[in-house]
Amino acid sequence: MDAHTGHPRRWQVLGVMVFSLLAVVIDNTILNVAIKTIADPVHGLGATQSELEWAMNSYTLVFAGLLFTFGVLGDRYGRKRMLMAGMVLFGLASLASAYAQDPLQLIAARALMGLGGAAIMPATLAVISNVFPIHERGKAIGIWAGGVGIAVAIGPITGGLLLEHFWWGSVFLVNVPIVIIGLVLIAAIVPDSRDTNKTGLDPVGVLLSILGLIALVYGIVRISDLGTVADVSVIVPSLLGLAILAAFVWYESRIDHPAFDVRNFRDAGFSTAIATVGLVFFAAMGVMFFLAFYWQIVRNFSPLQSGALVLPFAAAQLIFAPQSARMVQKYGARAVGTVAMLVITLALTAYAFVQVDTPIWMLLALGFVQGAAMANIMPPATTAIMNALPREKAGVGSSMSNVVRQVGGTLGIAILGAVLSAGYRNEMEDKVAALPEQLRHVVTESISGAAGVAGNLGPQGVKLLDAANAAFVTGVHWAALGSAFVALVGTLVVARWMPGKAAAVDTTVTKAEAEQEAAVV
Repeated sequence: MDAHTGHPRRWQVLGVMVFSLLAVVIDNTILNVAIKTIADPVHGLGATQSELEWAMNSYTLVFAGLLFTFGVLGDRYGRKRMLMAGMVLFGLASLASAYAQDPLQLIAARALMGLGGAAIMPATLAVISNVFPIHERGKAIGIWAGGVGIAVAIGPITGGLLLEHFWWGSVFLVNVPIVIIGLVLIAAIVPDSRDTNKTGLDPVGVLLSILGLIALVYGIVRISDLGTVADVSVIVPSLLGLAILAAFVWYESRIDHPAFDVRNFRDAGFSTAIATVGLVFFAAMGVMFFLAFYWQIVRNFSPLQSGALVLPFAAAQLIFAPQSARMVQKYGARAVGTVAMLVITLALTAYAFVQVDTPIWMLLALGFVQGAAMANIMPPATTAIMNALPREKAGVGSSMSNVVRQVGGTLGIAILGAVLSAGYRNEMEDKVAALPEQLRHVVTESISGAAGVAGNLGPQGVKLLDAANAAFVTGVHWAALGSAFVALVGTLVVARWMPGKAAAVDTTVTKAEAEQEAAVV
């Protein structure tokens, strides 16, 4: 394969990579739709709130903790091999999840799904970077990102359709045919590639990355569970995780065969792109988190309808992400990125004015604008990350991008969810004085609890639910302002440190020249 022209079947390979990623991305959103059904003791597993949280968190912990490790292993032992192994494990774990007999079995199966997903995600982007020449890589990653955006919308819609006609396990069983078709296509079309430089392994660095990421993500997800950061089970693991990751950076800077060369952070384009990915996902995932509750509880839409309402956001991703490389080529990464981040900031600020009866078309338009802006920042940022590393380290570059994406999104859901909950509780505390103490706690804890109590109070429940909806919207306003502030920080980071048009052109030429000598398998 020529480094200038790429693999002869590179566009078919891109299609296979996008398809292979469908199961992972769909599963990240589809479970949210099935939560209520799984909690049902008759139609589901009768899972408690804590068990439901761990069904989600077990996946997140394993997925985030092992992304970097599987990127390293893929570079060393072959990305195609790692991708196929991940697909097989993900498919088997999906089957186990679908037929789980109790919540503990579901939690364990979900952890195995996280293991498979951690092998799949970095391999797809690494394969794309390997088969495409550098001048086409931005467009390819844009198409990959657009496919991810569509999958985000397909998840809730698919989940809603399945739950209307089948049992709860069908939301996991749907992954199996995707996995089977994906394995056939990977075996037939995708070339293998790996790092041809036979350097020593870095088991200490890999172990430090696993321990640090798992501890940090555990502390973050505890924020979601507790609704506060002021708890020892949040503070201790978070600080421990950060300390271990600091040790990882120190250790990697002092050995001659690091799993990740931390000197890459001296590259302004790489560091800015990494920071941008984290900040965008922090802001965006927090918004998507509270919108899911807004649609289903405040506006009383079904899971299927709520999923359909995400389509404008996903459509914008599909339309604009493949064009982002052309925009960057014409105007430069700094100009495009700054404008995109500013639009995201304004869109998130607009959510602070959403009310219980805001016209639906306004929210759909807002979602489309936000999706279009994200489509013009995420693919260029991901491309900058991949282009900053040599092709043989594509797996490490991909895993770094996905680790920051996952941690940023998880942190956004946790922090902004806690902000929303605090705003909701403050509004509700003086409106439930007439209720028994036990019911007061349920109502003030969450809008879901308030909806459940209101449903058993007859006509009086309508007034309670109206108050809960208004309180939830107040919490949304505070969370939206938090999201907008984070996006504004991202805007300033991009405007200050993202390389401009001239720098981007020079970098592309330099890397293209360097890759002439690169060994490609």
